[in-house]
Amino acid sequence: MKYYLFVDESGDHGLKTVDSSFPVFLLCGVLISENEYSKINLDSEEIKLKYWGNKNVILHSRDIRKCNNEFKILFDLKIKEQFYIDINKVLTANNYKIICSAIDKISFIKKYGKLEDDVYEIALSFILERTIFCLDEYKDCESLEIIIEKRGKKEDTKLSNHLNRLKQVGTFYVDSDRMKKYVIKNTFLDKRQNNNGLQISDLLAYPIAKKIIYPEGVNVSYEQIKDKFYTKNGKRYGLKIFP
Repeated sequence: MKYYLFVDESGDHGLKTVDSSFPVFLLCGVLISENEYSKINLDSEEIKLKYWGNKNVILHSRDIRKCNNEFKILFDLKIKEQFYIDINKVLTANNYKIICSAIDKISFIKKYGKLEDDVYEIALSFILERTIFCLDEYKDCESLEIIIEKRGKKEDTKLSNHLNRLKQVGTFYVDSDRMKKYVIKNTFLDKRQNNNGLQISDLLAYPIAKKIIYPEGVNVSYEQIKDKFYTKNGKRYGLKIFP
């Protein structure tokens, strides 16, 4: 069986400045089998056809929240209510695991300083490590394709090199032999390529980040998807907060 890991982010990964209202960088991974992805992909396309009559719309969390661009239709509260019902059904009814990593930027800077290393790489290392934990349990995985949204040629090359190093030498908890059990491929896609897996990851990332920043706040979206986190022995391995 082939699995996909769709990765998207919420928040700014830079350390030069920290937004006090959003001091977290969160990288969200959606781990899903090839068969299950066919289902969630079809469900996403059906929503686009229902509300816009075509499959070209890109489901983007910020645009949805702000009712920007194609999502101006959500100013109609009846349409908005039904749209959220439909989206939440896609996010809750399909079979996938959330494996994400959050960097508390203020705590990180206090402990490590403003390192040149990209916190994106650090977060992705945690995600890949825990993805291997999960795949070892599944036992039917032969290959994994990590799909990441393009950020720029320089950034993508740097990240690709980082992933290739992880595949060769492993991580602190996953040695190279364990990593090499799987054929792991990296793919970088432009947002305009309209990949529904990346869009699902984007929709999940924001409410998770908000839950970390405001743990006591009302967060209906988070409550809808909290059972999707990868868990092992009763512990939620699908969310790593660092440091």
